[in-house]
This record gives sequence, C-alpha cells and structure tokens, in this order.
Amino acid sequence: MTKFMFFLLTVCLFFGAGAQVASDSILVDGNYRVFHFKKPLSITKGSSLVFVLHGSGGNGLGARNGALKLEEKSASEHLLLVYPDGYKKFWNECRKSATSAANLENIDESAFFDMMILYFTERYKVDPSKVFAIGTSGGGHMAYKLALTDTKKYKAITAVIANLPDSSNLDCAGTGLPIAVMIINGTSDSTNPYNGGEVKIPGTNFGRVRSTEKTFQYWANLDGYSGEPIKEDLPDTDPTDGKTIERYFYKAKKKPTVVLLKVINGKHDYPNDINVYLEAWAFFKTEMKR
Repeated sequence: MTKFMFFLLTVCLFFGAGAQVASDSILVDGNYRVFHFKKPLSITKGSSLVFVLHGSGGNGLGARNGALKLEEKSASEHLLLVYPDGYKKFWNECRKSATSAANLENIDESAFFDMMILYFTERYKVDPSKVFAIGTSGGGHMAYKLALTDTKKYKAITAVIANLPDSSNLDCAGTGLPIAVMIINGTSDSTNPYNGGEVKIPGTNFGRVRSTEKTFQYWANLDGYSGEPIKEDLPDTDPTDGKTIERYFYKAKKKPTVVLLKVINGKHDYPNDINVYLEAWAFFKTEMKR
C-alpha cells in the first residue's frame, strides 16, 4: 500500500468573491489531512503556491479570515492560497516539549506538505519552484520547520509572532541551507516572549524559545550575513494603536533576504500599520526576482 493517497472530502463549502472555497484531504499514514483553498476560476500555469498556517488550536478556515485581502489579489497576482488544518488543531513543529497530539504522535508534516504541493502542481499547474508559507504563532513554528527541514522546496517563508525554539527545545535537524525569511514579532508579546523564554499557553506546554533577535540572527548567519542589518522606520499609519514598526534586513545579490519587522508595543496579534499577508506577499515577490 502506498504511503499517501488523495481522498475527496468536500466539493465546496461556499461561494465567495466569484470562486468556490473547496476542501479536500490526503491520506498520510492512516490520517486524513484536510486543507481548504479558493478554487481559481481558471488555471494559470506557473502560479505561485502559498500555504497559510493557523496558530495552535486553530484551523485552516479560521486562518483564511486574516488573509482575505491577499486572497482578493490572488487572480491578478497569479497565486493560489491554501489553508491546511493541523492535526487535531496543532502542528508537529520543532518544539520538543510540545504536549500536543501532533507532536506526541510524531505526525509526518513533511509528507502532508509534499503531497499538497504535488496535488496543486498536478491539478492547478502551480510552479513547484514558487512555493511559500505564511504562519502565525504555532503556524509560524510550522513555517520555520518547513524552512529548516525542507529548505529546497520553499522559496521563502514568513513567521508572525513566533520565535525559533531554544536549542534545548529544538528537535528538528536543519538542512543548513540558506532560505529567505521574514519575521514579524511584537516587543510586548507575553505568549511568544520577544526576548525569549517560556511560551505561555494555558493547558499546553511548548517549552522555551530563543529571542527574536537570536531567531533573526540564526537565519541571517545561515544565509551568510554578518555585521549590523539595515534599519528603516515604517510609516505609522495608525497612530491610535500605540504601535510602530521598525524594519531590519540583510540583503545582497545572490543571497536570500532576511527581514525582521519589530513591532514596538506589539502583543500576540497583528499590527494595524500593515497587513501582514500583503507584506509577506510583497516580500515573496522580491525573492522570486532574485
């Protein structure tokens, strides 16, 4: 028996913005893994594939609610957005201490994502060299895992309100290969502490994470950068929210770009001054030109 097989779960959930939002599933190691996507009105060969990854305890359709502005641009930008469900609402990412079923049962996430890439390559003609991931919180940790362990399959990732696990809490073996990464973290986040430490979620243990600065430097070092990053201040488009954003980045010819958006006074949420999904897509587009 093959390890994977496709299984049609639901033809259509509802209609929106002129196209169906469909669900399907893939059988991986005896588990039907579910994903959702907005079916394009027509197939455009060579489109980009973007996975949008929900946080711990969430689901794919919930994550879609935050990405609707990017979804509105999907046809004109030639991208296909996919919203996978974690296993029992969680991902088997790289935090060794995680007490979620996904981690305890060692769910094969690599197989799940590989088969989704194959699914959309065969059925919707996406370009397998233009695959990306945007993850929030636990989904950000899943995006880090894809970048660490399946580096060659992803052009770039964006992780929002997530730091890499501390070295004592990391159970993924990285490829050591360079990849483009954007991080968007808040300095006042008590769940994913900006300066590192214990991740605090009631009823669930995830162990310790390293600081945002160390997470940023990890990717920068991996991509061959040293010295101080370039700094820019982003426009404060919403002065009522008490937050501002500083952009730090490393960029060079023939090297993947590494970016940190430091949200001053940001908590475990999205900043109002930017749309994180549109910001991530703008970042991804620059990397496609590299």
